[in-house]
Amino acid sequence: MPPTSAPPAGLTSLVLLVPILLPLVTAAIYLVAGWGRRTVWLSATSTVVVLVAAITVAIQVSDNDPQSTAGGLLRADALSAFMLLVVAVVAVVACSATPAHLRGEISAGRARPRTATRHSVLVQVFLAAMTLAVLSSSLGLLWVAIEATTIVTAFLVGQRRTRAAVEAAWKYVVICSTGIAMALLGTFLLNYAADRAGTGLDWTGLTAHATGLDPGVTRIAVVLLILGFGTKAGLAPLHSWLPDAHSQAPAPVSALMSGVLLAVAFYAILRIKVVADLALGAGFARTLLAVIALASLLVAATVLIAQRDYKRMLAYSSIEHMGLLAFGAAVGGPLAMAAVLLHMLGHGLAKSTLFLSAGHILQTTGTSQIGSVRALATRAPVLAGCFAAGVLALIGFPPFSMFASEFTLARAGAGAGLGWLTAAVFLLVLVIAATLVGHTTRMLLGPPATPTPAGSGSAGSTPVGTGAADSHAPVRGAPAPAGALRGGPGAATAPRTLPASTAVTLVVALAVCAAVGVSTPPLAHLLYLAADVLTGTR
Repeated sequence: MPPTSAPPAGLTSLVLLVPILLPLVTAAIYLVAGWGRRTVWLSATSTVVVLVAAITVAIQVSDNDPQSTAGGLLRADALSAFMLLVVAVVAVVACSATPAHLRGEISAGRARPRTATRHSVLVQVFLAAMTLAVLSSSLGLLWVAIEATTIVTAFLVGQRRTRAAVEAAWKYVVICSTGIAMALLGTFLLNYAADRAGTGLDWTGLTAHATGLDPGVTRIAVVLLILGFGTKAGLAPLHSWLPDAHSQAPAPVSALMSGVLLAVAFYAILRIKVVADLALGAGFARTLLAVIALASLLVAATVLIAQRDYKRMLAYSSIEHMGLLAFGAAVGGPLAMAAVLLHMLGHGLAKSTLFLSAGHILQTTGTSQIGSVRALATRAPVLAGCFAAGVLALIGFPPFSMFASEFTLARAGAGAGLGWLTAAVFLLVLVIAATLVGHTTRMLLGPPATPTPAGSGSAGSTPVGTGAADSHAPVRGAPAPAGALRGGPGAATAPRTLPASTAVTLVVALAVCAAVGVSTPPLAHLLYLAADVLTGTR
């Protein structure tokens, strides 16, 4: 497509700044006004505006050259624009379901209005950091943005202040700090190599002068950077924080971490791979990523077979899909890279839907144990339908987008002469898919675990789907309904309807995931432009 006339410079700068500044402004409003009737939908509204800005940026870079602002600190090419879309779409889904979740937490006595205020502030700061990461023009600024999320998300993971939540938060901080420290050392080494080559850490300079980078220093830097950012992406071997954090975080936070944090961390790996391929040849990064991919998939498959907690099941599924992305990056080429990016979008939509649904399943049943959830399709049909559709999307069932992305990855792997690797990867994917289907079937269709006498229990006053029981224990000092967290009578007598706002959010997210997999000509154009960036041809 030939370039069109460029938009006014002032408009371009504003559009690039909105995804970063608007969440910060929203966070400031929450700090001043608090969370209440007037601000309950402010977070969701902010993310919708960010999505509009992301679409505008995507249109601009599809029709024109890359756009920059803030003295060149922020830059959007096709890859940045696509990742900004991923961040914005998942944020809209998570934040649209948050009001019902927070209302339920407060009504159940597991949170206070100030807890909701703190949650809203931290989520908006998290989104600002994520958008800054994908719009950063240099590796240094990208590292700063991703490091900022470690601090913010630690408070979100430990929001409930239970022993398990605090332990998960500390584990997350320790392991991810180790990973980000490795990435920092890799950044220093790459900066040393870049300085000797006469350039800096900006992406355009690194790619233009990649052949001049010292090979020895660059190899060490690339290993440290991929392992470091791979830690934040939930890739083996430093993945163990992810199941604990995802299982203990509130449902909207788990949705954001799985759909946004992991994707942005892997985006950093993709940027590093472009430089590595130009400086060292395709073989070095390919070997490293192939090993990481197989290790991640093997860990996920092994643990999922014996998994008994459905929130941790979803967390280990995230490790699987990050492994698939690593496999696609190892394959390389425009086709595989386009499939990797499409898979990111599909995974974000499916996984955010599933984590939000999981929070409501916990409210419905009072337990996170797979063996204690039975006949959900009868007890809560809308909720069960959303969860089932999310699992189908996650395992790559047509028409959902991950069917197209996984099929394309398999095709690209075979075409690149990596038949043995492709076969091993998709054998593990099939094992994981069968396991997920088996666990989900038992939850939705199995017989009730324990019959409950009619009218028993007093904990069923909290509406199902509000997220009030989206924890394994109550907030410190807050009363917990009898039986609500033990699968007791109170859980069984709870109302069985989703809040309308949450139900609409889940259905729309699944519909978008299916639509993307069927026909998306404008998105396909942006995808292949982004793939060109990742192959060094644009």
